[in-house]
Amino acid sequence: MFKKIKPWISAFRLRTLPLSVSGIIIGACLAHHNGAFNGYIFTFAILLTISLQILSNLANDYGDGVKGTDNETRVGPERAIQSGAISEKEMLLGIKNNILIVVGLSVALIYMSFGVSHLLLSLLFFVLAGLSIYAAISYTVGESAYGYRALGDLFVLIFFGFVSVCGSYILFAKQIDHHVFLPSISLGLLSVGVLNLNNMRDIDTDKVSGKITLAVKLGKQRAKYYHYFLIGSAIVVSALFGILYFSSFTNLLFCIAYIPLILHLFKIKKAVQPHDFDSQLKVLALSTFLFSVLLGIGYIL
Repeated sequence: MFKKIKPWISAFRLRTLPLSVSGIIIGACLAHHNGAFNGYIFTFAILLTISLQILSNLANDYGDGVKGTDNETRVGPERAIQSGAISEKEMLLGIKNNILIVVGLSVALIYMSFGVSHLLLSLLFFVLAGLSIYAAISYTVGESAYGYRALGDLFVLIFFGFVSVCGSYILFAKQIDHHVFLPSISLGLLSVGVLNLNNMRDIDTDKVSGKITLAVKLGKQRAKYYHYFLIGSAIVVSALFGILYFSSFTNLLFCIAYIPLILHLFKIKKAVQPHDFDSQLKVLALSTFLFSVLLGIGYIL
């Protein structure tokens, strides 16, 4: 029994979880700034987001494993199916169980937030929950997996940016406000940067296995330029947010995160080998998480 726990924990890819909750933190803190925070909603939103991220990670392991994309030439942490630690049948069962958890948490969160007095919002969020499950699974699973058709970047921008930040804010405030849009764009761009970094690392093996990511389409050098654009645009958009919605200097705490982000860009400029990109994945993910926490704290203090 205990021999199976370690492979499952590895398959959950815990290092991806801080990035996944970044949007919830921003949305919750901005809601708190406007007097609409609720601790129970925050807790269930975090649990749901983590469950969705784990579902996505398991589905990616399964999809890339059965397609043969994950093989002995892959750089980065060894996947569960690739290593044989978890069978395809076991992984599929784990995915199904995780879907049940996500559905249960979604129902609880929606009821807790909207009750029976906001029917249209409840229906909207049930649709979003279904689309989130679809997006988590369909990135690599199935013949029409969108991650194999260079659409992963678009989906990450939508779900890690707009859905995560704006959606979580609506859970608290029961309405959308204009001040959440720029943070959602910034976070979305940084999250796409994490995906692009992953795809730059795997560009050679993905090309051989037929996984067409945007990095594969662009090629190594243009994928780097695209990366500079993503991180640079996130910085510019967030700076614009800081200027437009400035009320005190604590609002600008998130600017501290610019330091590791800019240093990261210099590292990417020098990156050549897959391991050079892989070593920067944690740096960018944690820098994005830091950005989110500081932005949120800056509007609570």
